Amino acid sequence: MVLGCVIHGQDDLRIDELPEPSPAPGQAVVAIRYGGICGSDLHYHRHGGVGDFRLTEPMVLGHEVVGTVVGYGEGASGPAPGTPVAVHPATPCGECPECADGRANVCRDTRYLGSAARTPHVQGGFAARIAVPAAQLRPLPEGLDLRRAALAEPLSVGLHAVRRAGDLTGRHVLVTGAGPIGCLVVAAARAAGAAKITVTDLLPRALEFAASAGATAVVRADDPADPNWPDDEVDVAIEASGVAAGLDTCLRRIRRGGVVVQLGMLPPGESPFAGNLLVSQEIELRGAFRFHAEFDDALRLLAAEPALESLISAVRPVREAADAFALAADRGRSCKVLLDFGAE
Repeated sequence: MVLGCVIHGQDDLRIDELPEPSPAPGQAVVAIRYGGICGSDLHYHRHGGVGDFRLTEPMVLGHEVVGTVVGYGEGASGPAPGTPVAVHPATPCGECPECADGRANVCRDTRYLGSAARTPHVQGGFAARIAVPAAQLRPLPEGLDLRRAALAEPLSVGLHAVRRAGDLTGRHVLVTGAGPIGCLVVAAARAAGAAKITVTDLLPRALEFAASAGATAVVRADDPADPNWPDDEVDVAIEASGVAAGLDTCLRRIRRGGVVVQLGMLPPGESPFAGNLLVSQEIELRGAFRFHAEFDDALRLLAAEPALESLISAVRPVREAADAFALAADRGRSCKVLLDFGAE
């Protein structure tokens, strides 16, 4: 048996003993070392769902996982046993129109670790050992350790959002929301050549993390007199807070003909926004959902940018998952919190 972090319903998070996984044909078994607690994991815990995806059965949480290869099932191959790897959390179908169009991140029949988007739910990676398709394993680049590699999944999300925005070379980018994803959007925008990156948030500690990720200016979102608000209109805005007020800020601060990328998952149902501005100023509003090939780019960027480890504010053993989730939910104290499955 192995330990796993399982959500049974709203506010019902348990550390359960799970069967030792046996790899099916084409699969690999990975001994998980670290798992990053994501906003979606927090939503499953606090609300019993995320967006329109609701829990209907117990589910192992987690999709930001790294570890070492244990072995392979029939017909599978990949990095040698003992190799440190990151696990790409998505298994697109490869057959739908979106996959054929090179947009596997919006595959209509994908499987994503720790997701209740389908039933039976796709069990996640928060367990001491997991079995996954061998094609999802990525050996770590030289110079990248497992702890920092745990940021690969959320950094991939940031990289995809930046690519949805277009060429950022020499541009002024506004990022609303300085949670872990927003901070990694900053890192991605900086790597893409942005000249200025302004970040807004309500919490001073969150803005400190954004500055450490490379923001050139940070702004208290609830203070219209904050001197760091841009004097001019920004070229690109990326909404990473997941609240309608953040989207409104993006639409009102963007230049005419500019691009706004909605990355944060808004609450279920309808969200009001200043739609007339899209028309009168020809603003382009684009969605960004997950990622695909950016995962490999994220690993390379993490290897090249060891300072990004400063976004990891705490590591807790899996048996302390309840405390770890509480800390991860407190954005006044933390950015990215990791669970350690090798601390037993």
